[in-house]
Amino acid sequence: MSADIEGDAGEVIGPVPRRLFGSFVEHMGRAVYTGIHEPGHSTSDERGFRGDVLELVRELGPTVIRYPGGNFVSGYRWEDGVGPERPVRLDPAWHSVESNRFGLHEFVAWAEAAGAEVMYAVNLGTRGIQEAADVLEYCNHPGGTELSERRRANGADRPFGFKLWCLGNEMDGPWQIGHKTADEYGRLAAETARVMRMIDPGVELVVAGSSHAGMPTFGSWERTVLRHTAALVDHISLHAYYQELHGDTDSYLASSAALDRYIGTTAGIIDETLAELGLDKRIGISVDEWNVWDLRRWNEVDQARLAEGGWREHPRIIEDTYTVTDAVVVGSLLSSLLRNVDRVTMANQAQLVNVIAPIRTEPGGPAWRQPTFHPFRQVATLAGGVSLRLTVEGERLRTAQHGEVDLVDVAATVEESGRGAVFLTNRATASPTEVRLRLRGARYGVYAAETLTTPDGGTRHTVNTADSQPVRPVPLPGAAATSDPGGTTITVTLPPLSWTALQLCPEAGGHA
Repeated sequence: MSADIEGDAGEVIGPVPRRLFGSFVEHMGRAVYTGIHEPGHSTSDERGFRGDVLELVRELGPTVIRYPGGNFVSGYRWEDGVGPERPVRLDPAWHSVESNRFGLHEFVAWAEAAGAEVMYAVNLGTRGIQEAADVLEYCNHPGGTELSERRRANGADRPFGFKLWCLGNEMDGPWQIGHKTADEYGRLAAETARVMRMIDPGVELVVAGSSHAGMPTFGSWERTVLRHTAALVDHISLHAYYQELHGDTDSYLASSAALDRYIGTTAGIIDETLAELGLDKRIGISVDEWNVWDLRRWNEVDQARLAEGGWREHPRIIEDTYTVTDAVVVGSLLSSLLRNVDRVTMANQAQLVNVIAPIRTEPGGPAWRQPTFHPFRQVATLAGGVSLRLTVEGERLRTAQHGEVDLVDVAATVEESGRGAVFLTNRATASPTEVRLRLRGARYGVYAAETLTTPDGGTRHTVNTADSQPVRPVPLPGAAATSDPGGTTITVTLPPLSWTALQLCPEAGGHA
């Protein structure tokens, strides 16, 4: 198998936004309780923050974290999570009991410890304009009002200063508490946006787009909602989850092609609607929920267990155990985000800990890296500067769900310093693929090459556990660069079913 990739250091898609490497913490399952927060754990500090989890989060490198939901937010009363009195509530979204021991102030302190910006979602399900205005005033107004003084009395003298706000969550979904039609939601989101801008003109607002590309209202939802809100918001959300169905591995490995199309279609709808409204502005796409999962676990296992077990605190929900294959797909989805930086302004992998997450924990026990941890860490660490426009010629993979796709999926970035990174996914499950990458207009060496693939003695279904983590990037020998007056040619052999990251340095030549 082989692939020829061409690019020019001067032909860029756009700058790589740091918010592209976001994550998500929802009051769902064990994401918060026994995830990021577990008083009494051997590594926890006086605030109950698990130190082992914080260490892994800092290594992972999320830049912005969405909170507190997700479906949870559509029934949430933010006041329950501030101050000394914390009422215990039922959470219908996840059939759970919410203690509210962890709330707004705790999350702000935790996000600061993690080094991440907060992206806060307001409840437009059971609540609306007044609640959004109140929580914004509580968080961002300096003082002198009842709500801002309440924040100060609760221990935060300085305002939190949140910039990013989500106007509800997945309001197109019949599963959502307070589900609305596009017109109902668009009107509510517009009025909420107006009052939020009156209180704090500097906020960035994300209006809720479709929950996934297969929604029957996809397209019409975006058009209707934007007709109400386009003049008032900065971003529209896009949620995307992918899974392997019926043993169709090839289609699963082509998920990034589906994400490319989803983003492109949404971008076209944005442009058409802005033109229709006569608005000269940019609305970005916020991919503020994306990941791979096995939804059958929720439909067939978790819901039945919850029904049998009744209402209880932080039940185990969608704690997917990820494989080599899942990690390779996650890597390719990250490449899709990099290829679409001209339209995607931010993204949040859902979620961070335990719930379909790159980090897993056991109560009172260890925390560890799932296979999907590694591609995210590599991209968040290495991708910067601008994303390059590349073309791929070579073998194609025919899939049942997504048609023909390139056998090798690729994205590349370069920084002003001259450093670069190339991310390569080999979708061939049984054979290596020879790659020749020609970058015109720059002279590079290969500083380092790492690949994540089936470990020795394993299969594509190999997983990491608390006791053993065999799935991780390992050095990939043989990656080499040769330079000439016109640019650089990089050659590398990708193992079957693999995710590979190349670090480039501004040198005349080199090899890993």
